[in-house]
Amino acid sequence: MSKKKRVGEAIKGVVTIMMDRVMNNVLINDPFIKEKHHSAKPLYAALVPDEIFKGAHFERRFVTPFGGVWEKLAQVVALEAHGHCSMGHKIDGVIGSESLRRIQEVLNSLETKTKGKEKAKPDWSKELEYIQKGGGKPIPVSVTCDIFIHNQETDTKYAFELKAPLPNSDQTKVSKEKMFKLLAMNPKQVDFAYYALAYNPYGKKSDYKWTFPMRWFNMHEDESVLIGNEFWDLIGGPGTYKTFISEVNKLGKEYRERIYREFLEIEPPENINDELLK
Repeated sequence: MSKKKRVGEAIKGVVTIMMDRVMNNVLINDPFIKEKHHSAKPLYAALVPDEIFKGAHFERRFVTPFGGVWEKLAQVVALEAHGHCSMGHKIDGVIGSESLRRIQEVLNSLETKTKGKEKAKPDWSKELEYIQKGGGKPIPVSVTCDIFIHNQETDTKYAFELKAPLPNSDQTKVSKEKMFKLLAMNPKQVDFAYYALAYNPYGKKSDYKWTFPMRWFNMHEDESVLIGNEFWDLIGGPGTYKTFISEVNKLGKEYRERIYREFLEIEPPENINDELLK
């Protein structure tokens, strides 16, 4: 089996296991029982159609199994391409005290406006160079990254902060601090550290415009930022993103039809396949 085929099967496997677990919960283990809903919330039932609450019932049982889905998908892809990948990986190292101080200085300059100066704009290369030149007394530091890949053929180590497409400001700040620390360690413990978004709802990277992460990164130009296809093709090889999109959309067609017929108990609408990943 080719690597592309193995990657596709790995993606399909992760999503299928999760979706089958969801379907089993909502159809067998914990179905929506109309009579129970009417008894527990008679006022709600009198005012709002059952279908609304049935949808909410499904959503609550969908969200939990899919927690960390991006990390799980990234892991199975990277294992096929690189041989080693772990989630929530702890990296221990040593950083100079002045480099640590400079990390906080850079982050503070992006967060608050200094009197008499404009608030700093993110510039990854310039910031990292400034931090790495700090040095100082060695201090032990531990950092836990979302995804860690070690390609044992090339002995290259990658650390990723992997986020959903629309991350908030606080989690982005934490990710940038961790990335600075990883790349300030001496001796080095990783070769590359990236802030990665698993999907780009805006299409092209140049069109990405969610404001919160842009406070901390130049999302269009920083070399440390990977969005959508850049991330998947790096961890899985060229064409991985297309494979990912293809597999998810094929599974989506199958499960959306099942949800309409088996859970909602209605026929799927004609435009059922309009909502696809692209």
